[in-house]
Amino acid sequence: MGNKLYVGNLPYSVRDSDLEQAFGQFGSVTSAKVMMERDTGRSKGFGFVEMGSDAEAQAAIQGMNGQPLGGRGIVVNEARPMEPRPPRSGGG
Repeated sequence: MGNKLYVGNLPYSVRDSDLEQAFGQFGSVTSAKVMMERDTGRSKGFGFVEMGSDAEAQAAIQGMNGQPLGGRGIVVNEARPMEPRPPRSGGG
């Protein structure tokens, strides 16, 4: 079990500080990041939270998965390593 968590189904209004606050009740949050669209600056609807320890991460999954945040039931699970993607061909 790692201490990095994937948080999905986030409302577009949720920001890094909201994640940090919500997950802080389960232990120390070392980082909280909502992923944003590069061009529009709008939330992509998911993010990542890194907890201080594996035990805190486990508690956060059990405590937060399915819970409402900003009016939507969020999905929380262990973050998987990013899969290698094929190189993007430059369009024009």
